[in-house]
Amino acid sequence: MGLKREDGKRRMLDDIRAEINYTQPLTGKASFSKDVMEAMADVPREQFVPDDLRHSAFNDGPLPIGYGQTISQPFIVALMTELLLLTPEDNVLEIGTGSGYQTAVLSRLCQSVYSMDIVSELVDAAAIRLQTLGYENVNIRVGNGYHGWPEHAPYDAIMVTAAAPYIPDHLIEQLKPGGKLVIPVGQQFMAQQLICIDKHLDGSVHERPVLRVSFVPLVRRP
Repeated sequence: MGLKREDGKRRMLDDIRAEINYTQPLTGKASFSKDVMEAMADVPREQFVPDDLRHSAFNDGPLPIGYGQTISQPFIVALMTELLLLTPEDNVLEIGTGSGYQTAVLSRLCQSVYSMDIVSELVDAAAIRLQTLGYENVNIRVGNGYHGWPEHAPYDAIMVTAAAPYIPDHLIEQLKPGGKLVIPVGQQFMAQQLICIDKHLDGSVHERPVLRVSFVPLVRRP
């Protein structure tokens, strides 16, 4: 399994580099940082997919994880992480814990991650998985992503891993001035754009479309 994992990991990293080159005219990114690529290499992706899909863990595409949710394509995980420009002192809010894979990648690059998901079964499984694998700077709870997690705000960076029809005001409010928010916006099965938002020191925001994407919807419940 060790050799197969190393082969799969190398293939995944090569696929990410190929996607970077292909999408550069849209993203403006000719490469990703060493820290992001090392995080992608170090986090054991095969531990975050269902057992019967482990043979596909390193493929360049999303995979189902149950409850109508997915683990994102490795390139998209790396791109969204890169766009946040994280530092080791940052506190990050993640909306959409899923299997905990993106959570684990973020945790390698910042001080703490506060992650939430509307699906309690996914939260419970991700919490156990992340604890077992030794990711200690992660806090997870069940909650409505549209409302964010105000108790620990403001955040240096916010990532949303499901598509919302609009950018929730609560997330803008919980973003620290000088911070970044990355979110896919659009309806399921229709055109979606990955948006990078900069919140300036005066509280104003600037939105920049990055890439067309396809995400499951961000579920909204009271």
